[in-house]
Amino acid sequence: MAARDASIYEEILIESGDGKRTIDMKLGVVAIRYFEDLFSPTIAVEVTVTNTGGSIKTEDGSFQSIYSGLPLRGGERVFIKIAGNSDTNKDGIDLLDQPLYVSKINNVIREGQRETFVLKLVSREAITNETTRLYKKYSRAQVTDHISNIIKESLQSQKTLTSDNASNQYGFIGNLKRPFDVLTMLASKTVPDTGVPGYFFYETIDGYNFRSIDKLIIAGKANPKYTYYHQEDQNYEKSTDNRILSYSIDRNNDLLEKLRMGTYASFFAQYDPYLCEFSKSAEGKRTINDFAKNATFLGDPPEIPKLFGSGNFDFANVPSRVVTSVLDIGSLEKDVSYDMGNNAKYYQRDALFRYNYLFMQTLTMTVPLNLSLRAGSVIKCNFLKISSNNKEFDRENSGLYMIKELCHYFDGTQSLTSLKLLRDTFGDV
Repeated sequence: MAARDASIYEEILIESGDGKRTIDMKLGVVAIRYFEDLFSPTIAVEVTVTNTGGSIKTEDGSFQSIYSGLPLRGGERVFIKIAGNSDTNKDGIDLLDQPLYVSKINNVIREGQRETFVLKLVSREAITNETTRLYKKYSRAQVTDHISNIIKESLQSQKTLTSDNASNQYGFIGNLKRPFDVLTMLASKTVPDTGVPGYFFYETIDGYNFRSIDKLIIAGKANPKYTYYHQEDQNYEKSTDNRILSYSIDRNNDLLEKLRMGTYASFFAQYDPYLCEFSKSAEGKRTINDFAKNATFLGDPPEIPKLFGSGNFDFANVPSRVVTSVLDIGSLEKDVSYDMGNNAKYYQRDALFRYNYLFMQTLTMTVPLNLSLRAGSVIKCNFLKISSNNKEFDRENSGLYMIKELCHYFDGTQSLTSLKLLRDTFGDV
């Protein structure tokens, strides 16, 4: 079988809210969409179901539909197992040991004896996150220790955590924030032991990830997860698993936005509340050239636009954003202290460049189902040149891309994976 062929639903079970009744919905499932996102601390699934009024036998011997007979109210557990359909997808998707929970029921359509609805599912921790607040003081410690403790103690999760070592310590107060809010906040304030600041906190089917952007790029450049080719229909059969079915370039640098965000050059200043003045050690211009000395890129070195006809200057010489912060001096100590706490200059400046530059180019692509891909994976894409010789690859657009979002799609006729890709520079290295 090919990766694009239909997959087999082995089990799609839904359990009633009181736990007394379990229904296998697999015969009524029209489509399933599975989602991962670098910006999302939870995976998500959408299940489209069509069923009749004879799906569930009630206590009085009559039959009802799933929507009214179960009934669906939100919070029900759903167990999913989809068989693999090819060598690329041998293991399929098995979520029997980590069930998802109904967060929303959408698009309920009832006509005669038939009904259709969409179940929106999330992981259990996404629900726990809404009922949990962090209130205590978290003393200065390795950021990865805070991440692990919050996941285990506050979210009460036993899922695997994959994290990259951090070189900085950080202390903070919970301020009644939700765990996911704090975990994503910590990602922007973490410095890896090698590379530049900037992390992502997100969930995949394998568990939680607290990963350095630079280390994801370094690992991906050494060993890309997969290689896809953009080829013409007449040259390649539809069953080719590494074929790009369709793609579109969503964004190829937004100059005004990049200038507004200070992507090429920014001015940084820190206020010292003890001396009541701006700290000289943290003031000054920081440019993409300074950042690039320690950063790793998916493509060629950064290209800095130049503005001709009005002084002929390049944007790395003109700071387009002013960023200020207040020095943290003794703020988490019980006694009077002038010790420096969380110094933003170690993470704020380069993290700003890292996040902004990573979204230089974004691309949407559809390929045959590939369950080995994960959000954060780096893949290689080869696109054809638009020219008379359509067998030559376009070096500028081809190259390494990071997966920001993915959606595995299953229905009765085909299985596809849709990808939202991004990269920081151009060129196939």
